[in-house]
Amino acid sequence: MKFSGFKTWLRNERLLRYLNRFSFFLSLITILVAIYDLGFKQIKAQEQQLNSYYFTVLIIGISAILLRYMFFRVKFRLKVRIFDGILGLIFFMLLLVKTDGLLENFPALEFLNKMAYMYMAALVYFIREFATVDFNFSRQYLNPAQLFITSFLGIILLGCVLLMLPKATHNGISLLDALFTSTSAVCVTGLIVVDTGSYFTLFGQSIILFLMQMGGLGIMTFASYFSYFFRGQTSYQSQLMLKDATNSDKIGEVFSVLKKILFITFLIEFIGAIFIYFSLSKVEIAHIGDRIFFSIFHAVSGFCNAGFSTLETSLYDPDFRFNYPLHLGIAFLFILGGIGFPIVLNIYKYVKYLFKNLALKVSKKRPMPYSPWVINLNTRIVIVSTIILLSVGTLGFYYFEYDNTLAEHDWFGKIVTAFFGASTPRTAGFNTVDVSALNFSTLMLLFMLMWIGASPASTGGGIKTSTIAIATLNFLSLARGKDRIEVYKREVSQASVRRAFAIISLSLMVIGFAIFLIATFDQDKQLLDIAFEAFSAYSTVGLSTGITAGLSSYSKVVIIFTMFIGRVSMLTILIAMLRNVKHLNYRYPKDEILIN
Repeated sequence: MKFSGFKTWLRNERLLRYLNRFSFFLSLITILVAIYDLGFKQIKAQEQQLNSYYFTVLIIGISAILLRYMFFRVKFRLKVRIFDGILGLIFFMLLLVKTDGLLENFPALEFLNKMAYMYMAALVYFIREFATVDFNFSRQYLNPAQLFITSFLGIILLGCVLLMLPKATHNGISLLDALFTSTSAVCVTGLIVVDTGSYFTLFGQSIILFLMQMGGLGIMTFASYFSYFFRGQTSYQSQLMLKDATNSDKIGEVFSVLKKILFITFLIEFIGAIFIYFSLSKVEIAHIGDRIFFSIFHAVSGFCNAGFSTLETSLYDPDFRFNYPLHLGIAFLFILGGIGFPIVLNIYKYVKYLFKNLALKVSKKRPMPYSPWVINLNTRIVIVSTIILLSVGTLGFYYFEYDNTLAEHDWFGKIVTAFFGASTPRTAGFNTVDVSALNFSTLMLLFMLMWIGASPASTGGGIKTSTIAIATLNFLSLARGKDRIEVYKREVSQASVRRAFAIISLSLMVIGFAIFLIATFDQDKQLLDIAFEAFSAYSTVGLSTGITAGLSSYSKVVIIFTMFIGRVSMLTILIAMLRNVKHLNYRYPKDEILIN
């Protein structure tokens, strides 16, 4: 009897595995069909056939889910049951549309007749099935650096294919321009060869929005967390891989960090979209739906430091040039996105610590033990560096451009525009002034700000604030005769110093090589404009003096590679290539090298 029961259990396990695979591939095919449906123009008969196909797939998919509940007695987590309930509710509402005469009796349900809700149901079904796939990342085949690079390459190529669909643009797009736009969106750069607002349709702009979000957070963040969300478990190898990818201190904190990253991202983008929406007027954007999409698009673009805008001249557009609340809202979005998730989480931990102590004092209980290092060294260095860069940048921009690009603004507008002008070069890419009209001294200031960029583990690029801080502290320590870097009563590790100077050296090599190649391919362009383009591409800034669209095909390819290298970093690429190098168990005698 026991053997018979084991055979029954084994047979059910196999059937369940086959059912899971069938349901997943069915949902994947449905998403591909939906992409075909959205990307290509359909005749009336094809639309009806596709509509029937979606309904059939949803019936089969929901039946497969019910089988797992009833026949196989699978005990899903509460979160999964809620998700399945949402899918069932969407499907039930869509069934109401099929009922003859119902929409005539209940006009309020007419919104259900739109295909968008069918696509939503198909997407929910796919996410539900995709998340049940077991992701086991083995270091034997891919180390964290290789996985990081591969995920970005994959989403770039996918974006290129999607942008080339007929309904993504009004008049079609070349392969090179589609690849350039996809790379710029995934690498959250913002450099464009075609105008986003007029060249791409709503579907095309939605693809760019999707690519910015994926590129800003990383496809592995979404895939890994959704997989854990639905299954509630993961392998030890996967946790080791994701520990490096998320900069977590402990393996057990990996998915807690992922959850906080996603929550913080969507919360800030949601609040930012609301603020942007209420900063707009009917004069600027008349239709409510257009205002909503504009708000969402710019909130995601802002927080992800992407710099894409549906406006032809970004925020320098005549209708938006003096909308200072909009400028401030977007500025704070990309500052928060560029400060880095570890910093935001550490500040959250500090605020939580303060509130707990305050609550204990109010209740007259014993306060928590004093912890002077709730805010760690990394957070202190990044915050101080960010404040210094923003302050120096704002004052410099205000001084150099007072009688130039700031002349058309009042006193308050000058301050806001100067602040925005100092913030955006640090990888944001939006502009509220004509970059080509800036003074030479201002451009030099922007070069420095672009090269430094945002903070580590953020949505921004550049060599990062902590890198320039360590380099500065290093030469100050050498000048004082110290043999180590000490700051805030802590010593900076030699590994951090070596990494910082490696990043600085590699960045200058990549940027210099990019300038050399573009100057060779486009000899009619000014060297200053070429250098500005190369710095902007490497630091994933997106600002330009206006030469991007006029570059030759070879130069565009150089910019594509520069954007990609800047996003993943040259050091990460080297680590991916030299992954077989192991820790050395010996040391040679030390010797001094003559430096100066």
